Amino acid sequence: MSGPVLEVQDLKKHFPAEGLFSSDPPAKAVDGVSFSIDEGETLALIGESGSGKSTVAKTIIDIHETTDGLIRFNGQDITDPIRQQLAEMRSEIQLVFQDPTSCLNPRRTIRKSLLVPLKATGVPKSEREERVRQMLERVGLNDEYLYKYPHELSGGQKQRVNIARALAVEPSLLLLDEPTSALDVSVQAKIISLLEDIQTEFDLTYLFITHDLSLVRNFADETAVMYLGEIQEQGPTDRIFEDPQHPYTRSLLSSIPVTSQQEEALKPDSESLDGEVPGARNMPSGCRLHPRCPHATEDCAMRHPDQYDVDDRDVRCIAYEDGADGFERLRAQQPVGSESDGS
Repeated sequence: MSGPVLEVQDLKKHFPAEGLFSSDPPAKAVDGVSFSIDEGETLALIGESGSGKSTVAKTIIDIHETTDGLIRFNGQDITDPIRQQLAEMRSEIQLVFQDPTSCLNPRRTIRKSLLVPLKATGVPKSEREERVRQMLERVGLNDEYLYKYPHELSGGQKQRVNIARALAVEPSLLLLDEPTSALDVSVQAKIISLLEDIQTEFDLTYLFITHDLSLVRNFADETAVMYLGEIQEQGPTDRIFEDPQHPYTRSLLSSIPVTSQQEEALKPDSESLDGEVPGARNMPSGCRLHPRCPHATEDCAMRHPDQYDVDDRDVRCIAYEDGADGFERLRAQQPVGSESDGS
């Protein structure tokens, strides 16, 4: 296959206000997001809670209806899928959710839960039982789990079942929405290792959504950093971690917990942000980060920044409109609200 497995162009998902608050502006959960993922690669979508990461995944798979933009899967426009396209898409694109417990019916055995997607996607009855056993074995669970109920499994085992259920219909793209956030650290590492193994074995493509940056560095080929519905910085993961260019990226990376002086030395200088993330119904003017950014100027409050090509990645910051050394100039400028030196 030539071209990306998944292309997202200027994707928007706005939620209109309802009821007593129907006159309020819409919540711009996703507001002009673009990216692509090549076959067999992983794109990590990172950012704080409320940045719109999960909404991107749910819009791609049509849990949420697209407000605007374009989604292509294997070159085919699936932005507004008709019923037949939707059935095919749900076989080829699978979503692994954050909470493994809520994704499993407590009244069904693991076997029955794994059979559901096989029936829904038309897998012949004669093949279903063997497929269930194969996928369960592939995620490290033997036949004794077939007749267990979800309450009999640990959190890590439940997530393995959810991954097996996604794999059972032989997808080519997995949308991984915080797949380890509800798990203990030691279990997280095992799930990430499992995902790496099955990606290689089945030639899978991943959109990996997380707020845990410690998982991303050695897992994702590309990283996109989201804030308030927009991508602020995007490019090769190693470049973003080694030399982050956007103030928001620097803030996220400087806050990663470390366990050694060597890891501490790899972190960027601290970039503390003021205040909390604004609501998606009341977006700041200009740059969406400017109320919290330590380097914001009056210009940042007035102008919404474009994305600029900076050293192998795209960065949404007006500091770079005149060249790649723009951030150093921005840091040297006097921020809004600071006292004049009288010169």
